[in-house]
Amino acid sequence: MTDSRDLTGLSSTYLRAGTSSFTEFVRLIAPETLPGARLAAGGSPVNGSGPAGGAGHLTAQATTIVALCYDGGVVMAGDRRATAGNMIAQNDIQKVFAADEHSLVGIAGAAGIGIELIGLFQLELEHYEKIEGAPLSTIGKANRLSTILRQNLGLAMQGLAVVPLFAGWDDPEQRGRIFSYDPVGGRYEERAYHAIGSGSIFARGSIKKLYRDDFTADQAVTAALQGLYDAAEDDSATGGPDLARRIYPVVWTASADGAERVADDRVGEFIEQIVAARRSRPDGPEAPVV
Repeated sequence: MTDSRDLTGLSSTYLRAGTSSFTEFVRLIAPETLPGARLAAGGSPVNGSGPAGGAGHLTAQATTIVALCYDGGVVMAGDRRATAGNMIAQNDIQKVFAADEHSLVGIAGAAGIGIELIGLFQLELEHYEKIEGAPLSTIGKANRLSTILRQNLGLAMQGLAVVPLFAGWDDPEQRGRIFSYDPVGGRYEERAYHAIGSGSIFARGSIKKLYRDDFTADQAVTAALQGLYDAAEDDSATGGPDLARRIYPVVWTASADGAERVADDRVGEFIEQIVAARRSRPDGPEAPVV
């Protein structure tokens, strides 16, 4: 049986009313193009079978991402280093992006696959809004990302895991929200702040002592950068700021006014203040004591 086609040569699948999910549409049209269906390390493109953990060394790994809420929004920041074993694969990679007008997403893990998943997630949100005429809710976006991540399970079992961090402004609730994930698509809402990646334990510890729920946007950005700075001191896979080359962490904010990237020059000003303060106190700012 052949597909019926119109004069443009498109099959009927393109022309009929369908699902609001872009990934489901792609699954019908060209399932082999989805990241989770790729042939990896000799495995099957259908079920991803192959030696567990056998391909992780073949791709660059993205590392530390942090997110924290402030009074009126949420900030997300990521370092710029990607590693391949003991080598630095790239020192200016971008791991944090705007998912749509009011939400942000960052990735740790297999860098190439992670960036593809982010692109797919961005298209998913845009497609839904075009089909339904309204954007997804914040929790709906978080759930869609979980579904996309679950489709990468075959590759994750071969060591090509991607772990995203999602954050956004929830307009009905008038607050920022943060969601973390595990490699198999489990979704968990975090309170106030979170970090993922190889340096996450150090970044979370740093932010934990500094965090206040009445942060302004600038204070939240400073705390996020302090967390990344501390992570870079203790985790070799997390890159610190490169003052000579002016390579700074990527920082985004999301609020009722929308998602906005903090300009590199502005991030540089924050970094210079942090570095200057560290000259007199190398272990970082003192946490308030109650």
